[in-house]
Amino acid sequence: MFNFETLLADARCLPVPERIQLIEALWDTVPADSLPPLTDEWLAEIWRRSAEFDSGSVKTTPWEQIRAEALCRVGVMEQNATH
Repeated sequence: MFNFETLLADARCLPVPERIQLIEALWDTVPADSLPPLTDEWLAEIWRRSAEFDSGSVKTTPWEQIRAEALCRVGVMEQNATH
């Protein structure tokens, strides 16, 4: 049977793109109702940013672009990346 330390050690041996894929797959298994509650500070920030978005006072960037740029910064190019 695997334990956390064994799984973590095995995951560290994976290439970075596969580790990212594993992280995303694991995150998708976390039920929304099991996440810790947000602090008052985080809630205030969420409300502030939501108001900025709703008013149109901020420029948004698509997630795909942000993700591709972040992966590029750490030297990981996605197989389907366009830049």
